[in-house]
Amino acid sequence: MAGHASATASQTGNNPFLRAVAAISTLAGWAAAGMIVAAVAITCQMIFIRFVLNGSTIWQTEAVIYLVIAATLVGLPYVQRLRGHVNVDLVPLSLPRRARFALSVVTLGVSALIVAVMLYYGYDYWHFAWERGWRSDTVWGVRLWIPYLSIPVGFGLLLLQIVADLVAVVTGVDKPFGLEDG
Repeated sequence: MAGHASATASQTGNNPFLRAVAAISTLAGWAAAGMIVAAVAITCQMIFIRFVLNGSTIWQTEAVIYLVIAATLVGLPYVQRLRGHVNVDLVPLSLPRRARFALSVVTLGVSALIVAVMLYYGYDYWHFAWERGWRSDTVWGVRLWIPYLSIPVGFGLLLLQIVADLVAVVTGVDKPFGLEDG
């Protein structure tokens, strides 16, 4: 069934590059999940301090915001590996095998190009914040290069996973769009 095949993880075969990228993407997924758990724990602690102890919070809201954003960005390669993004496979399903392959290569190539641009500007933004010593305008005053680091890391790992997906399709380790011929 096409829908079932597209919901599975990208294939790695015995290719060491694909296996290494899959491991890195899985590790990034676990890190993102840990950040979400930490954000939930911090939110619970903040609620307890505010409403039970009637105290004020200084760092909790900002930390939760940064953790959720970082989890989203660092989790991108894991979602790409699992093919968890929303997709519509009507066009690939209706195409013959060779056209499906070509569309897959073009789609992954364009995706890699767009993510590479995001990586470039994300790194530039992070480096600018680090170089200038930017801090948040809050009482906590976090050095902004720390949360901004999730931008180039997330997009860099996503680019690596997209390149691995492209290699898997071109070498025949994985089917275009994860769809079986038929």
